[in-house]
Amino acid sequence: MNKTISKNELKDMGFLQNQAVEIIRQAKYYMVQQGYPYYNNKRLGRVPCHAVENIIGVSFEESGTNG
Repeated sequence: MNKTISKNELKDMGFLQNQAVEIIRQAKYYMVQQGYPYYNNKRLGRVPCHAVENIIGVSFEESGTNG
């Protein structure tokens, strides 16, 4: 099961609106660079947790976000 995260969940974790949006953008770009063209879609708002972890440099806990 691949866990995902959205900007609203990032906001719930304490990030500001613009920070959450920018993290999702960077994670989508990262996923496209990794060879997943599915994430090259402006309407897509969920990305894998591992992509966000790579951007912010912090690992999510197991009991944390469950997409």
